[in-house]
Amino acid sequence: MTESPPNTPPNSNSQHETIPTIPIEFVSEEEMALIEAAYAATRSSLSSSSSSSICSPTSRFQTHSRTIHSITLLSKRGLNGSSELDIEDSDYLKNPQKRIRVAQPFLHRFRRKRALSVTDITATEWCEKQMEFSLLFGKRKISKAMKAGKARHVKLEEEVVKKVKVHIKSVEDSWALKFINFITCANQLLFEGITRELPLVGFVEGIWLVGVIDELRMPENGSDRNPILVDTKTRVRDTLPAKPQSRNGRLQLMCYKYLWDTLAANSFPSGQFFDFFSLNRSYMLSKDIRERTASSGFPAKTLDDVIQYYINTCSMLPTSHDRLLLSRYELQKDQSVLGEDEFAYDPDWLKRQIQSNLEFWLGEREVSYTPQEERWKCRHCQFASICSGNPFPNIPRGSSSSSDHSSSSS
Repeated sequence: MTESPPNTPPNSNSQHETIPTIPIEFVSEEEMALIEAAYAATRSSLSSSSSSSICSPTSRFQTHSRTIHSITLLSKRGLNGSSELDIEDSDYLKNPQKRIRVAQPFLHRFRRKRALSVTDITATEWCEKQMEFSLLFGKRKISKAMKAGKARHVKLEEEVVKKVKVHIKSVEDSWALKFINFITCANQLLFEGITRELPLVGFVEGIWLVGVIDELRMPENGSDRNPILVDTKTRVRDTLPAKPQSRNGRLQLMCYKYLWDTLAANSFPSGQFFDFFSLNRSYMLSKDIRERTASSGFPAKTLDDVIQYYINTCSMLPTSHDRLLLSRYELQKDQSVLGEDEFAYDPDWLKRQIQSNLEFWLGEREVSYTPQEERWKCRHCQFASICSGNPFPNIPRGSSSSSDHSSSSS
């Protein structure tokens, strides 16, 4: 978070319109790298250059009267923290079978001054041992299926937004972009009935949690103003996901709903936010950001200004619908819909899942292996060779016919 800012200037030719545009999409450095890798894998004609580019709305969304812009973060800063191993890990690398002894809980050791992400929650639910190995040895490798899934999400987003790069100078700038993106996506939802890639930042169950909702849409019934959360998963093979994958997807959407509803209840402790992340509320935002907010109808000079707009926006939002739709299980090769999963919100189950996750992150119990009946996951885990819970130590990873179980990519 302290590396130098990017040298690439913002695109000064961005289109200005009379009606305030929706100007932001915040994409972290890691997400940007995944997007570029996905494009490289699926569209050979796409350049990997970091120069400014703008994508145009297409198909049915061209009927919208205003053009929606989004600012894509261009910073080459380690906003998610260093990926280097702590010195405490060195002995573990020499002897992977040795019991892990950490000086601090994972939450404090690997997420210090950072929020947990919904992805952290779902990855921990999938397999705590895999999550532990990922923290110690680096994140899981990006497969072709995951790249294709990311590319599909980029395409879906481009149906409703344009991307405009902006120059940032600080961590405060980066956080400001997250909040600005939420504000403008929320406006798009309220005025146009749909938005995609909406970032969330909230305080739930005693922790800071962040995430990005694939899609929010207003119900077709005009009298119902409670937005529906939608997610898209892509599949390599023309089969619906196994039960553990459906459960994991439901957990993801329920986390998003919990965050959204908490914000809609006007529950955002700004003082705790500035203190926890050690941010300067009076920091003067970069010129690019100030210009973008002014053109979007909510001029802000400081991060504190942006937070106040964020809180005001949240106060106008309805809670989300109790019916959640994990939709569009799509076949990657042709985007044909394999099926949809509609389910109801279960707050009690969700809180049990989050509390179990926090026990892992806070070091309140031993790390658990995936249940015996779900050990097929080990066939596709990059850490299987060093995991004592792997029941298939002599079978090459990915060789099983059960690969359908792990072919889903969000």
